[in-house]
Amino acid sequence: MVSRSAGKEVIQVSAVETRLHARGLFLPDEVRLPPDVTAPFQWARVHDTRVIASGHGALNPDGSLRGPFGSVPGEVPLDQAQESAQGALLALLASVRRAVGDLDRVTWLSMTGFVNADRSFPLTTLVLNPASELVLELFGPAAGAHARVAPGVCALPQDLPVIIAAELELRSPG
Repeated sequence: MVSRSAGKEVIQVSAVETRLHARGLFLPDEVRLPPDVTAPFQWARVHDTRVIASGHGALNPDGSLRGPFGSVPGEVPLDQAQESAQGALLALLASVRRAVGDLDRVTWLSMTGFVNADRSFPLTTLVLNPASELVLELFGPAAGAHARVAPGVCALPQDLPVIIAAELELRSPG
């Protein structure tokens, strides 16, 4: 959130971002896709009081796609897939913040996390648990409680191990 005071720009960090920074985590820059990839959609679409966040993968601080890449657990071990899920959540939160300005206005409704899973891997919910836990920690039980779907799929864009999308609701600024 940005405000102006006596002609100077003052950055005000939301309570959600303060909790994020206290954990040593930061929101990445806007998504930078490889040159041959186009994204003819919005990363976060606001309509009335709803925010629909497109599927996000983990990003490096500069917005480029972050590895590891491949299927879980054959190419990407469970612990690295869980880290990727948290990274995907941070990328999603960065897009939502750019769209709405203040993460403190957000209430979570649902999270959909797709896991690039080996055919015989039944533990896709374990991959997404750290992302759900981080939402609850950052937003609290009232605004962070959410429904969730965590299917395993045979492939994801750019061979990412996890992609997370979400539906959120906005509270009035105040």
